[in-house]
Amino acid sequence: MSDLALEVTPIPGLVVLRLDVREDSRGWFKENWQREKMVDLGLPDFGPVQHNVSFNTARGATRGIHTEPWDKFVSILTGRVFGAWVDMREGATFGTVFTIEMDPHTAVFVPRGVGNSYQTLEDATTYSYLVNEHWRPGTAYPALNLADETVAIDWPIPLAESEISEKDLSTPRMAEVVPMKPLRTLIIGALGQLGRALRADFPDADLVDMVAGPGVDVLDVSDSVEVEAFPWHEYALVLNAAAYTAVDKAETTEGRAAAWAANAAAPATLARIAAEHRITLVHYSTDYVFDGTAEVHTEDERYSPLGVYAQTKAAGDIAVATAPRHYILRTSWVIGDGHNFVRTMQKLAGDGVSPTVVDDQVGRLTFTPDLSRATRHLVDRGAPFGIYNVQGAGRVTSWCDLAREVYRLSGRAPEDVTPVTTEEYVGGREGISPRPANGTLDLSKIEATGFTPGDHLEQLAAYCASQPAQRP
Repeated sequence: MSDLALEVTPIPGLVVLRLDVREDSRGWFKENWQREKMVDLGLPDFGPVQHNVSFNTARGATRGIHTEPWDKFVSILTGRVFGAWVDMREGATFGTVFTIEMDPHTAVFVPRGVGNSYQTLEDATTYSYLVNEHWRPGTAYPALNLADETVAIDWPIPLAESEISEKDLSTPRMAEVVPMKPLRTLIIGALGQLGRALRADFPDADLVDMVAGPGVDVLDVSDSVEVEAFPWHEYALVLNAAAYTAVDKAETTEGRAAAWAANAAAPATLARIAAEHRITLVHYSTDYVFDGTAEVHTEDERYSPLGVYAQTKAAGDIAVATAPRHYILRTSWVIGDGHNFVRTMQKLAGDGVSPTVVDDQVGRLTFTPDLSRATRHLVDRGAPFGIYNVQGAGRVTSWCDLAREVYRLSGRAPEDVTPVTTEEYVGGREGISPRPANGTLDLSKIEATGFTPGDHLEQLAAYCASQPAQRP
């Protein structure tokens, strides 16, 4: 069977498949749905979960223009139909019409938001359709009157001579139809440093966090009841900016459990949900998943986490990678709107303190607007799914180098910051989690997609200028 063919239509995403039907004296045979071949031709890998069959007794049975919120793959098992589709999605193609006569040689993929209708041209016609969401009672969706003058479908059998349900006779005209909006975006951890930056680049996103805030609802993805009740089928993109980041506290009994729940179990739940609902899942990783012995970390370096926090983040990465549509943005030394290393150094500088800061841990800062911009870039570009390192570009520095630069930008002498080794800084204290000595990430993979990270020292100067030193 090699004659399978795909044809595009004026409605974006709506495609016609010409099926290879083999006939002999016994009847015919066809591969009505063949995932591998059809996806290779360009059909979306839409993941059907339900198969419905509609048997129509008589010629002239006409089904209304319904716009259920899921994708369909329609085909004919027996008989013939006149198929009609109307784009009911919000946007420039709203109201576009496509029609075609279908028999067992024809199938049509109907994307979410496109109204689907047909009229039988023969008695005993059997109409089949696969859908990628389970039917739910009470689901609301746009419907269009079969006789709407705006789209003016040229039905082969006049509607006055057709069999039409009472429901379909009473559906609204185009002027009364509310276009179907696209699937939405969800930001988890919307109150955190990264979540706040993502809100600027995804302004229409729904916002959730562990606690409520202005415009932010509560969702605990570690709570099975809340997870099951959440309307995941309404989303196409989920950005998981939530994490447990208290690195040292994660070494305690209480912190260990919290870190595993937030950094490993919750991402595993999101990965399962993303696979089930065909959601693109974006997750944020860290250089801590490595022990820091490599001079530069590439995306394919093997995991070698040191402390509890690092181990939970590595486990989360592994879980998220099971989702078919995932981006893992691995980053380091994150600075944004909130409590962070730079703000601490600014406050110390303003308070007249001369601190000691480790000089044997090296890397580069990542500013949340840059990390958010990278997220938007990968999603909008449709980059291949997988792991991408995202970090500020430029000269590799130590924490001490950065502290001295903050002091200089704050009007203090850089020499007021004293370098110290990690071993000296820890000084035998218990409960201090080990840190990777080198957090430098290779940026060539994301740069190959067309994204250019900002220089982290230039961004540091701009950040300090916009965030004056705090004083008591």
